[in-house]
Amino acid sequence: MTADITVLAIQYGRYGYRRIAAMLSDQGWVVNVKRVERIWRREGLKVPARQLKRGRLWLHDGSCIRLRPEHPNHVWSYDFVEDRTHDGRKYRMLNVIDEFTRECIAIRVSRKLKAVDVIDVLSDLFILRGIPSHIRSDNGPEFIAKALREWIEAVGAKTVYIMPGSPWEIGYCESFNSKLRDELLNAEIFYTLKEAKIIIVRWRRHYNTIRPHSSLGYKPPAPKAVQWPAAQPGPATPATPAIALRPIMN
Repeated sequence: MTADITVLAIQYGRYGYRRIAAMLSDQGWVVNVKRVERIWRREGLKVPARQLKRGRLWLHDGSCIRLRPEHPNHVWSYDFVEDRTHDGRKYRMLNVIDEFTRECIAIRVSRKLKAVDVIDVLSDLFILRGIPSHIRSDNGPEFIAKALREWIEAVGAKTVYIMPGSPWEIGYCESFNSKLRDELLNAEIFYTLKEAKIIIVRWRRHYNTIRPHSSLGYKPPAPKAVQWPAAQPGPATPATPAIALRPIMN
């Protein structure tokens, strides 16, 4: 177990012992969090620094001002993240999140991304997953473009824009962006855009299907479905004897 904990801690350097304990359980270990914590501290493994807490917008009656997701496909949010390849050239990522499930449903990587590219990504998602009730974003020029707003309205969704200078109002997407940067972008050197696309898509798959999410009870947003072994064929059921039909004689 100590060896497995160390391997996971090296592979996922920004995970704490609680997330490592959840991954051990998925691997078949029967262990509680306290035991993992003892081994963690005994081996001198470093617990990542906690992020600063951000306040939410609340009314005096206890209700939340911003729209809260209530079911899958209720509220999506999207945002841009920028980084650079090894040669110093900038590239952008468009991240789309289902706020209820916390699943990252798309990451588009390109040197330049405009409003027409946002429409292209959303159109593919609408075909695959259906049309969400609301799409939340900041007030970036790509998101407030007239063509994008009219297209979203035409397909039956509604746009929700946060207040300027209030990134916590799009907290689910901002949280995902910080994990993407902390766990991947800050740890990888991409020499080409193609390499960046492949590694980022692979990380998105890991985030959705394997990485334990603290707000989901340390379960991944979209875990892989496990196919149970096919049932073994049992003994054949005896055939029902055929009933001979005789003609009715008048």
